[in-house]
Amino acid sequence: MADNARAKKLADLIREVVAEKMQRGIKDPRLGTHVTITDTRVTGDLREATVFYTVYGDEEERASAAAGLESAKGILRSAVGRAAQTKFTPTLTFVADALPETAKTIEDLLDKARASDAQVREASSGAAFAGEADPYKKPGEDEAAE
Repeated sequence: MADNARAKKLADLIREVVAEKMQRGIKDPRLGTHVTITDTRVTGDLREATVFYTVYGDEEERASAAAGLESAKGILRSAVGRAAQTKFTPTLTFVADALPETAKTIEDLLDKARASDAQVREASSGAAFAGEADPYKKPGEDEAAE
């Protein structure tokens, strides 16, 4: 359990250091303000770190940001090593986060559901019951009918 806490703490540190270094220490125009570090995960042995990022923009900007992160990997790993002060600095792997695409898909599905609900509501607005409004018999009604 202690290893998981240590990995989580190191992952948080890596996320902060990488974001800070990208903002202030790297002059690569491909890594402008449109790149955001969303999450970091470290293996249990603290040897490998996966850094998830998103890019605000089109596919060309995503490819450009991926190339920029790959070229800045050494600088970022050095900064992590200085900040973490561990015996071994984890290797960094950058992965584009699928969160924005997933959120867009969910939003599209919710829009379809809202449209379907509106159609059902519109179709049922003037509808009447198939039988009586209250189809259940009440005590005393049978005797009154006779």
